[in-house]
Amino acid sequence: MSRASPPDAAVRRRSGGLWLLAALLPCLALLAVALGRYPVAGFAPLRDLPTDPMLRAIVLDVRLPRVLLALLAGAMLAGAGFVFQMVFANPLVEPGFLGVSQGAALGASAVIVAWGWTPLGVQAAAAGGALLGLLATCLLARRFRFGGWILRLVLAGMAVSAVLGAALAFVKLVAEPSRDLQDITLWMMGGLWNASFPALASVAPASLAALALLFAMRWRLNLLSLPDRTAHSVGMDPRRGKTVLLVAAAVGTASVISVCGLVGWVGLLVPHLARALFGADARRALPASMLLGAALVLLCDTAARSLLPGEIPLGLLTSLLGAAGFCVMVSRRSPFRTTAKDAP
Repeated sequence: MSRASPPDAAVRRRSGGLWLLAALLPCLALLAVALGRYPVAGFAPLRDLPTDPMLRAIVLDVRLPRVLLALLAGAMLAGAGFVFQMVFANPLVEPGFLGVSQGAALGASAVIVAWGWTPLGVQAAAAGGALLGLLATCLLARRFRFGGWILRLVLAGMAVSAVLGAALAFVKLVAEPSRDLQDITLWMMGGLWNASFPALASVAPASLAALALLFAMRWRLNLLSLPDRTAHSVGMDPRRGKTVLLVAAAVGTASVISVCGLVGWVGLLVPHLARALFGADARRALPASMLLGAALVLLCDTAARSLLPGEIPLGLLTSLLGAAGFCVMVSRRSPFRTTAKDAP
């Protein structure tokens, strides 16, 4: 038998690495469930669950839904970031750069001030605000007449984010200081301290549906990242395909943001790491982004609740790691690897 060609060997190696990553993720989740500060700081003896009611309540009612929500949030944020970067042919795009996160924050904060903390209301308002932020960025970028598509998109995202940020500041100004303002501040810092099975059930349908749709359409991302004429030449409708992917990514992102708050840098850094490890082909890089994002948020959240007696905001840890990783990434000779070209 002849030896496999180098490209075939690379494909098999990357596919094997993807399966290995998928197998390691449940192991990380099990370790995260066992790690905490009860009965002592460190790993709890799970064999004592039948005889220790307090440990059983902490593991099953507190840590388990939190771990599941961390996995879901990380996979959704990283997957959405990968889709945004491919569709917009911009390696520096993530939900926070396109007004999605700011729109979700504005919608959620407005509902908190108007009606108080209601999970379904906050989730619906965050999804609506995210879609409006994304739509405003895209429309404004098409109206600009300066520079190429990437520059126009970045400028439009900056402008929309600034407007939404100013509106959010006004909402915080009129918020009731002792209740609503504290809820908004904690929510914007990012964290899973409100994780529970009801909260997980409220965001899982939209997030899992979005992840499933993005995964099912991953092979189309390679074509949609090319100029529209190329996509048309193979029988695809690029406008419809991009719209479906962007709406799914925005709704899924807003869904997890409504519970975990603003968790930054996951959608920017993880897709680049996935492409560096598994290649630029979206058929493997998108699932790798989801798995790596889930692992990153899980590790950061576990550290946030375990390192100190008091909890560290999750958004703080992801921002620190993301900024450091970004600095390392851009110091390379060719830091940005995508298959897309500049979109018209």
